[in-house]
Amino acid sequence: MKFPILSLTTYIPLVGALYLLFMKEHEGMVRRLSLAVSLAAFALSVLMLGHFDPKTSGFQFVETLEWAPSLGVTYKMGVDGVSVLFIVLTTVLTVLSVLVSWTQVKKYVREFHVALLVMESAMLGVFSALDLVLFYVFWEVMLIPMFLMIGIWGGPNRIYAAVKFFLYTLAGSVLMLIGIIVLYVHGGKTFDVAALLQVKFAAPVQFWVFLAFFAAFAVKVPMWPVHTWLPDAHTEAPTAGSVILAGVLIKMGAYGFLRFSLPMFPDATATFAPYILALSLVAIIYGALVTLVQTDLKKLIAYSSVSHMGFVTLGIFALNRQGIEGGIMQMVNHGIITGALFLLVGIIYERTHSREISAYGGIARSVPRYAAFFVLFVLASLGLPGLNGFVGEFLVILGAFQRDRVVGVLAMTGIILAAVYLLWMTQRVLFQEMTHPENEKLADIDTREFITLLPLAVLSVFLGVYPNPALSVMHASVDQLMAKMEAHRAAVISWSQAWPF
Repeated sequence: MKFPILSLTTYIPLVGALYLLFMKEHEGMVRRLSLAVSLAAFALSVLMLGHFDPKTSGFQFVETLEWAPSLGVTYKMGVDGVSVLFIVLTTVLTVLSVLVSWTQVKKYVREFHVALLVMESAMLGVFSALDLVLFYVFWEVMLIPMFLMIGIWGGPNRIYAAVKFFLYTLAGSVLMLIGIIVLYVHGGKTFDVAALLQVKFAAPVQFWVFLAFFAAFAVKVPMWPVHTWLPDAHTEAPTAGSVILAGVLIKMGAYGFLRFSLPMFPDATATFAPYILALSLVAIIYGALVTLVQTDLKKLIAYSSVSHMGFVTLGIFALNRQGIEGGIMQMVNHGIITGALFLLVGIIYERTHSREISAYGGIARSVPRYAAFFVLFVLASLGLPGLNGFVGEFLVILGAFQRDRVVGVLAMTGIILAAVYLLWMTQRVLFQEMTHPENEKLADIDTREFITLLPLAVLSVFLGVYPNPALSVMHASVDQLMAKMEAHRAAVISWSQAWPF
């Protein structure tokens, strides 16, 4: 393409946010303009996907400008078969977040939409950046609007949740910054990702920089035991914040593993893979068991994300094609399914002002359209064949069995537990006896809410029945990733090799 579509897609939301800052306060106009800007970014992302060549393994739509050449810093953007999927997912969920906030956000409406649009630009930048400094800038910028979104528009314990989120993610990011500087020193005085991918780093460098990057990415996923910020953040965040947090933000840690850790540090990856597989299994089983005892509907879905993201890291560090592609599919599908479930929680909370599962009971009789969407996304989440959740989990389990049969068997217990807590939750919310008379008069979903949920429902069915469009986009990039790992990987690094003194 002859115009900078990546920069346009990335910065249109930022330009819209700046315009909102200086326009007169008018809630209706703010919402309409925010929707128009997010739709424009979505249209550009779809155009980009339409022009993407799935047979090309390298980066496409590359844009390069001199930024600080004396420091080896360039403004470089580009996408491959992995990142292009998350760009489209980000723009889709941002549009839906604007729609679901139409009536839910009642205070500081302009400021809320400014934060949402700035966060969209930062998230798109993370998936597009091909310079480590540029990547780090976007990575840090996206923390600020999410911190504000939780802290200003969140629930009763919003300050605690916002500060915890910020401190956890910032601590990991500081270590990643140290790792970036080390790569600059040992990688030829450049921050260019494409150039650094060609460097064979020494064993000590790989070992310690892998750990520095792991600190940032593991917190963002989040992996056990650094997951405790996620349930608090989800529970206190407004619906739009939970949708973006579950759908996009927690995918960035796994994306970082794929973009940097595996191809740049293949020896260190081989060293730490068994330990990360063990942590992933703990997340899958522990997350599912903790989910079983939740009484808050939103917190239940939040803890289920810990379990589902365990499948993502399990697939990635199985270090085979089926596992990696399954992990990527699981990331995309989890964004669709869990984003939809948080939308549904926000919709019912707006009517009942309660997230306690015991406060519902039998509401399928009064809100049948809502119940139909709820059941669809629950079935997708538990991995029912024919819906999108099945595809990613199947490939991850296949990759896990190829890596180690015991790992595969243990991972499958997470699928069984997911069916238990999701079906039990559905039975208590929708199909029990009506225990609260006031729920008999609940309003079913309106046209705006139906339009918000419908795209995710269509994607869940389409990718479940025919996942090839998404898989074919990533094939060449995953093959290239596997080839780089095999070409560079020499052996597992021992502690004595890694010790630099």
